[in-house]
Amino acid sequence: MLLFSSCEQKKSSEAVIGKNTTDEKNISAPSIVILGTAQDAGSPQIGCNKSCCSHLFNNANIKRHVVSLGVLDTENNKTYLFEATPDIGAQIEILTHLKGDKSNTLVDGIFITHAHIGHYTGLMFLGKEATNTDKIPTYTMPRIKSFFENNGPWSQLVKNKNIILHTIENETPVQLSNTLEVTPFLVPHRDEFSETVGYKIKGPNKTALFIPDIDKWKKWDEDIIEEIKKVDYAFLDATFYDGDEINNRDMSQIPHPFVIESLKKFEKLSFQERNKIIFIHFNHTNPLLNPESMESNSVLEKGFRIARKLDKFKL
Repeated sequence: MLLFSSCEQKKSSEAVIGKNTTDEKNISAPSIVILGTAQDAGSPQIGCNKSCCSHLFNNANIKRHVVSLGVLDTENNKTYLFEATPDIGAQIEILTHLKGDKSNTLVDGIFITHAHIGHYTGLMFLGKEATNTDKIPTYTMPRIKSFFENNGPWSQLVKNKNIILHTIENETPVQLSNTLEVTPFLVPHRDEFSETVGYKIKGPNKTALFIPDIDKWKKWDEDIIEEIKKVDYAFLDATFYDGDEINNRDMSQIPHPFVIESLKKFEKLSFQERNKIIFIHFNHTNPLLNPESMESNSVLEKGFRIARKLDKFKL
């Protein structure tokens, strides 16, 4: 995975959070919960000595976990994790705690979008060196399934049946219960080891898009504006705020929709449609990580939303 090592000089005014985030009320209705919002390498990021990172190495902000959604199927007492991040231990603990029933401290299934480090490497903690899990259903597209089966250490998880791989297909729904359905769809991205998908998550009453990684919107065969109109929530890639954020890299090699590009693209949507959009997956340099930043306030004033850890959305 590429190292995004440049960031603004100004020090974030965001407070360092020390509260135990699991001190939350149980969720009683089918819901999505935000378990992380940061880009793959987290915040602070390795090798970063700028002000957006330096103060966090000794005073970690526990709200800055790597991007992940949790889904609680309260009607069937089950939990599902979207992405297996390096922060998977804390994220699963939060998700299962919110379920209320402590009989199962693991999840009932994991959905992976693609083979970049923040999205699958947490699976290593399911092996015999850690939890040594038993047959955790893990939903993957064909190419990443082959990657897991034929490359260590992931192949050991498969051999030992720590995970059971379930092949999913483009635009084919996975029926998890009579009220919960998940549909993968292909999106353009850097596909070195796997294809990349987003997910449509359909609950008993509402539906969400989850697209944490994609190249520029114009590269996708689908019209993102039309896809937003079909759902109630759209969790969209906001890796970089703008092109000036990374001053030592060729941005053409790490294409993402800049937030300022997305704001421009979506500006003619009605307030109701703009309010469906929840930006997520922030590089450590992205000022949207700081809820007090000028950029965060500007995005909110325009009617969009910004994902924050432990935000909840009823399905």
